[in-house]
Amino acid sequence: MGSSGHRIKKVVPGGIAEEMGVKPGMAILTINGQEAEDVFDYSFLMEELHLEILLREENGEETLLEIDRDEDEDFGVEFENPLMDDYKSCSNHCIFCFIDQMPPGMRETLYFKDDDSRLSFLQGNYVTLTNMSDRDIERVIRMRMEPINISVHTTNPSLRRMMLGNRKAGELYPKLQRFVEAGIEMNGQIVLCRGINDGRELDRTIRDLGALRPAMKSVSVVPVGLTRYREHLARLRPFDPESAGEVIDQIESWQRRFREDGVSPEFPNFIQASDEWYILAGRELPEEERYDGYQQLENGVGMVRLLVDETRRALRELSDQEDAPETRLCSRERKFLGQVKDRGRKVTVICGKLVEPYIRLLCREAEETFPGLEAEVFSIRNDFFGPLITVSGLITGGDLIAQLKERVGDGDVKEVLGEEILIPVNMLRQGEQVFLDDKTVEEAESALGLPILSVWPGGEDLVRALTGLPGRARGERQLYET
Repeated sequence: MGSSGHRIKKVVPGGIAEEMGVKPGMAILTINGQEAEDVFDYSFLMEELHLEILLREENGEETLLEIDRDEDEDFGVEFENPLMDDYKSCSNHCIFCFIDQMPPGMRETLYFKDDDSRLSFLQGNYVTLTNMSDRDIERVIRMRMEPINISVHTTNPSLRRMMLGNRKAGELYPKLQRFVEAGIEMNGQIVLCRGINDGRELDRTIRDLGALRPAMKSVSVVPVGLTRYREHLARLRPFDPESAGEVIDQIESWQRRFREDGVSPEFPNFIQASDEWYILAGRELPEEERYDGYQQLENGVGMVRLLVDETRRALRELSDQEDAPETRLCSRERKFLGQVKDRGRKVTVICGKLVEPYIRLLCREAEETFPGLEAEVFSIRNDFFGPLITVSGLITGGDLIAQLKERVGDGDVKEVLGEEILIPVNMLRQGEQVFLDDKTVEEAESALGLPILSVWPGGEDLVRALTGLPGRARGERQLYET
């Protein structure tokens, strides 16, 4: 065999593989005589009801399994490399690339730029399509790898070549049309750079993408993120309240047009402004209906509105259920909420500068709902990346520790910060207790002398963390954190 196969990391209990004696460390070489290039080939080949799977054991011996399975039966293995292939790196040199604005000396994985259409389907990543061949596009269509999330930025070919620093970047629109013709669902993203792809260019991009509805389901517009590490990079200007308001007016004007033409009734507003625009401009957030079911939540579109609405709903429900005998709260949880009012509870809630006013508002409402609760909100100034980075998800452990120590000063840590520190889960590497700068939660707890609880981005999760109730079980989903 020319291929080394795909090495199995785990055999799922109760699956066909366990029944057939498959062990971790074995490698799948072929399925019905064909090699699987990656996880999509594997999934496609494993759809057959009759399977002949060639395995290589750790001692080098090969074994052929013949399996007749039912439609709902899964082979039941997990691989050491979930993608079952090398990740495709980015071939662009975008003028706004955030990775190019990272300081030196951080962990190696933070400098890897992926641009892999398979990750768009698996993890929701946005891809530029610049490194996709005709074969890749046909494969997306044949295997129905949808929705595919696309970093558009502009539909002006020459401007896109300049912004992405890639001569192939101008070939975007024909690829989008191929997906439309095949009925592949798409979502789009526009990173807006002031004076470059805004204004008339933004109108052109929205118009062109709107013509691809309903296959193009939604498009988000987010402001470029600028760190203090921009030496030798393109000169980009940050948006201010006035220019942010102009972007909002432009987008909301297009939303009205799209709602009126009725082309995409499921997602009538189509184009969405991220929360940052509204907060920067000092505007009220749109109502829930304007977010079309929160299609662009991962890009920070509607995250604050959703958090506000969910938190208020959770406060009402938990308050109403506290004394009700028939509730989804167990008796122990109802008793605990009552004790919060009696004995009191003080916590410090951490967030970024951008979302501070909303977190502060919600904490005040929680205090009114549960007398005895004291929730101190502390927003972290981003000294690591610079003052223009104000989102919670880019706060480092070092900034957290330094600024909370400064806040405590010579005082007693529990009197100043309370009994627990709450941080958004997006401050940590997915699935781990590690901050962006490689400091661990354990190190931060030791430095500050208090336990740290990471809170999922949901209203009920926030209320439970504030009151001390245990959180609900959550899946591993990483969201953009405002």
